[in-house]
Amino acid sequence: QVQPVESGGGSVQAGGSLRLSCLLSGYTYSTNCMAWFRQAPGKEREGVAAKDSEGLTTYADSVKGRFAISFDNAKKTLYLQMNSLKPEDTAMYYCAADEVMTASQALEPDAGMDYWGKGTLVTVSS
Repeated sequence: QVQPVESGGGSVQAGGSLRLSCLLSGYTYSTNCMAWFRQAPGKEREGVAAKDSEGLTTYADSVKGRFAISFDNAKKTLYLQMNSLKPEDTAMYYCAADEVMTASQALEPDAGMDYWGKGTLVTVSS
């Protein structure tokens, strides 16, 4: 069983950068897809970025060109590099993993990933 643990959140001014990390304890090659989600206060959870074992990556339109998802297999760690941050990026960010989904499926509304972390808070001030 995969147990995601996020870190790297914090407070940053608009235009700044942060890199989130997610240690995927229990990761094996049967883990097909890994993704980042976020939920802002009073809003529904949304998919941010996903990556699968075929190498496919997908991004929400709101973060394309600013965020980058990557995975270090040796460290079993998923990353989300966030650049040019905006106040609207403020949210709790969650890491998730799934054994079946593809990257394109993971960001669809109501897509249910198998394993979830507890989140790390990102606050962007103007």
